[in-house]
Amino acid sequence: MGNCFSGGGHGKFAVGGTSSVPNTHGTNDAVDNFFKSRGYNGLFYQIELSLSASNLRDRDMLSKSDPLAVVYTKGKDGSLQELGRTEVVLNSLNPQWITKIKVTYFFETVQTLLFRVYDVDSQVQGPEAKTLKLDDQQYLGECTCKLSQIVTDPKRSWTTDLVSISESTESTRPKKLGQLTVHAEVELVSKTTAELTFRCSDLENKDFFSKSDCFLVISKYVESGATFSICRTEVLKDNLNPEWKPVFLNMSQVGSKDSPLIIECFNFNSNGKHDLLGKAQKSLAELEMLSFSKQGENLFLPITIGKGHQSKVLKSQFFVKKFSESVQHTFLDYFFGGCEMNFMVAIDFTASNGNPRLPDSLHYIDYSGRPNAYQKAIQEVGDVLQFYDNDKEFPAWGFGARPIDGPVSHCFNLNGSSGKNAQVAGIQGIMTAYEQALSNVRLAGPTLFGPVITSAATIASQSVAANEHKYFVLLIITDGVITDQQETIDAIVMASDLPLSILIVGVGGADFKDMEILDADKGQKLQSSTGRVASRDIVQFVPFRDVQGGEMSVVQSLLAELPSQFLTYMRNNGIQPKTTLPTT
Repeated sequence: MGNCFSGGGHGKFAVGGTSSVPNTHGTNDAVDNFFKSRGYNGLFYQIELSLSASNLRDRDMLSKSDPLAVVYTKGKDGSLQELGRTEVVLNSLNPQWITKIKVTYFFETVQTLLFRVYDVDSQVQGPEAKTLKLDDQQYLGECTCKLSQIVTDPKRSWTTDLVSISESTESTRPKKLGQLTVHAEVELVSKTTAELTFRCSDLENKDFFSKSDCFLVISKYVESGATFSICRTEVLKDNLNPEWKPVFLNMSQVGSKDSPLIIECFNFNSNGKHDLLGKAQKSLAELEMLSFSKQGENLFLPITIGKGHQSKVLKSQFFVKKFSESVQHTFLDYFFGGCEMNFMVAIDFTASNGNPRLPDSLHYIDYSGRPNAYQKAIQEVGDVLQFYDNDKEFPAWGFGARPIDGPVSHCFNLNGSSGKNAQVAGIQGIMTAYEQALSNVRLAGPTLFGPVITSAATIASQSVAANEHKYFVLLIITDGVITDQQETIDAIVMASDLPLSILIVGVGGADFKDMEILDADKGQKLQSSTGRVASRDIVQFVPFRDVQGGEMSVVQSLLAELPSQFLTYMRNNGIQPKTTLPTT
C-alpha cells in the first residue's frame, strides 16, 4: 500500500520524496490514496474482525435465537457509524459468524468500537440481512472496546460480557447477557521487500546553464492497462551520471517478481512539466539479473511515426548497482509478538507558567472539568499509548521547581517519593500526581531538559540490558525555550541508540523556533558537543497552539512519526518480532 521509500533530499520538495523506512502498510492502494489525498500520512492498516458469541439469551419460543452482530465506530460525541454486520446464524446461542468486518486501524487515534447483537426474524436471510431495520429485531446485548485493545493482545483477541443499552450506562453492576469475542487479523500483505540502488549514465542535458536535475519514477500496470506510480527517487541536481539512494519495493506493491515495471528518468522542472529523459521496462526478476550481470540497459523514448508508435533507443544507460531481498516486519507484528511500548511523562514546573492559583496560569486547574493544556496533552497522548503498556505503570517527573524545603530540581518524582520509583498507576494516576505536585512545589527555573531525558534513557538502557522486548516514549510538556540546549542535544544523541522516542509539546505563547532544532524533520541530524551524530531521529516537537482547534489533534501530530522511529530502531538493531501465538 502506498509509495515505496527512498532517501530524502531535493526530492522531498520536488516530487513528493519519501522516508528511508520501507513501507509496511497493507495493499489497498485506493484506501491509501484516499487518506493521503486528505493529508493523512500516519500509520494505518486494514484490519479484519471475526466475531463469535456464547451463552446468548434465547428470545424465540419454539427454537433458539437467530443472532446477527452489527459493528459501529463511536465518535467522541457519541455518534455512531456502522462499519458492517454479519450474516444471520440460525438457531444458535453460541454463533460463530463467517462474515468479517473490515476497519482501518490508525495508530495515533483512539478508535472506540460498539458491538450490538440482535435476534433476527428467521425469515430474513442472505443479502436481506444487510438492509433490515434493526429497530424491528429483538435486541440481545452490546459491548464496547478500543481497537487498540484487540490489536495489542498477543492473541489478537478480546472477550467481554454483553450488557443492555440501559445497563451499560448505569453505575450498578450490569446483568450478563452472554459474551462476545472479537479476533483481529491484518489483511495479508507480503513482507518481502526488495532494496535496489539505481544509476544512469550519459543522460541527455536539458538545461541551458547547468546539467539536468534527474529523478526516477517507477510505475506498475493496473488491470485497465494504465500505469500507477509506486515509487520516486530523490532529485539529483546537475548530474548526467546520477546514482540515487536505495529504494524499497514491497512485493505487495509490485504484484509478483515477474510483473512488468516501468522505470522512467526525468529532468526536474519547477513548473511541474518534467522532461522525460528515457525509460525502461523490466520486472523485478530482470532487474535482479541486471544487478548480477553488472551490465547496463539502454533507455528508450517512445516516438510517434504516422499513426504508429515506435521506440527510439538512446545511448543513455540504466544500471542496477544493488539488488537484495529481505523480510520487513510490520509495526503490529512486534506487538502481536508481545512487545510493549512504555509511556513516560515529564512536566514543566518553571515560574514562567504563572501562578497556578490564577486563571491565566498555564497550570490553572479548572475544577469545572475544563482541562488545561498540560492535562489535555497527557490525556490525549496517554489515551493512545496506554494500551501498548501491559502493567500501565507510568514513570512521571516534574522539572524546574523547588520542592518544599529543598533546592530547585530538574527531575523530581511527581508521586512525591524521594527514591527511584517514579511510577504512578494509569493515566489518572499521572493526572492526580500532577495536581498534587502543584500544591507541594514552588515554581522556579530555568528550563532544563537534559536531566529528564537522561532519566528516561537510563530506564531504556536498563531494559536493553535485561533483554526486555520494550520501547519507551517520553512525553515532555513545556511552556518555554530550554536553556540547556547543547546538554539536551548531547542527551538526545546518546539516547538515539536506545529504544526511546521523545515527544515534546510546547504550550503557551513562547517563541519555540529554537526548540525545532531538536526535531530533525528538516534532515539535519543532531550532533553532540563531542562531534557524535545521532544514529536516528527520535524527537517530535509540536507547538500546542498550532494544532489546537484544527483538523489534526495534538496526538495525531505528535505520534505520526513514532511507528517509523520504532521500526527504524528495531531494524537497525536486527530485532525481530517474537514468535506469535497461533491463531484459532
